[in-house]
Amino acid sequence: MAEVDSGRLLRLFPSPVSLSSPVERYSPFPHRPHMALGGGAAAAGPPPGNKTLKGIIAGGITGGIEICITYPTEYVKTQLQLDEKVGKYKGIIDCGKQTVREHGIRGLYRGLSVLVYGSIPKSAVRFGSFEQFKKQAMDEKGNLSPVNRLLCGLGAGVSEAILAVTPMETVKVKFIADQRSANPQFRGFFHGVRCIIAKEGLAGTYKGITPTIMKQGSNQAIRFYVMETLKDWYRDGDPNAKVPKLIVGLFGGLAGAASVLGNTPLDVVKTRMQSLDAAKYKNTLDCIKQIMTNEGPKAFYKGTLPRMSRVCLDVAITFMIYDTFMEYFNKVWP
Repeated sequence: MAEVDSGRLLRLFPSPVSLSSPVERYSPFPHRPHMALGGGAAAAGPPPGNKTLKGIIAGGITGGIEICITYPTEYVKTQLQLDEKVGKYKGIIDCGKQTVREHGIRGLYRGLSVLVYGSIPKSAVRFGSFEQFKKQAMDEKGNLSPVNRLLCGLGAGVSEAILAVTPMETVKVKFIADQRSANPQFRGFFHGVRCIIAKEGLAGTYKGITPTIMKQGSNQAIRFYVMETLKDWYRDGDPNAKVPKLIVGLFGGLAGAASVLGNTPLDVVKTRMQSLDAAKYKNTLDCIKQIMTNEGPKAFYKGTLPRMSRVCLDVAITFMIYDTFMEYFNKVWP
């Protein structure tokens, strides 16, 4: 009788014993020896169910809100990058002043509809694909290794470049460049898209896809790597620990700054390849060569300051909004 009681006690309170012990027969975790041996479970990561769909919906909402806040700086950045060596703008403030003087305050929002239509699917694809890649790559605790953080971010960037960013950015750049011309052609988003497709075919909306993939891939690889690394550091490796929203915003700003310093030259090349006069470039390498020959290496960093101000604010706001919606979805949608 005592022997039976001893067996029950061992099953209820397993102790460190060899796997050849009779206790192995009674272990409720035959495929998880670390749980049988130590008597406890490893820290549980966040439940993976519906994470991809949640990421798509939260990302789409985030993208729409974010672009409405930050668009004027995006407009100024693109104007400066389209400016040739002997340009009309002396800098960020002068570009803003001339735009307001010629077109009013609304001029800083010319092309916003293009970004709104594009930012929602772009952000949805970015965060949805990142959550999907993360679900496949995270360990049993719900954490990503440094290499996997980089690769998941890279995958998210390439996905958004192909599925959303390239056509959206091409139309946006053409809209802004159209406003600079003496006789603007486009009367609105859909009219502009019809004009571009009628003139250049559907391929006209995929100009500059190579530099866009390079830019978005490196962008998101850097941003998600920095963001996930800083959040993991703050949480001390516990994926269930919450990070305050202001801290998330700070980390997002740092991630945005790192991405700007890392790939502004690619952003300049992408913008030139998608402009109305992109036909003068044979390909991406020819574009790089012409910029270097005609304008010098400094031209690859045109628009850095307005881009830095926009991106830091953009990424900070984006991650704060996204984390807020994901927390809400995790509460009401298990």
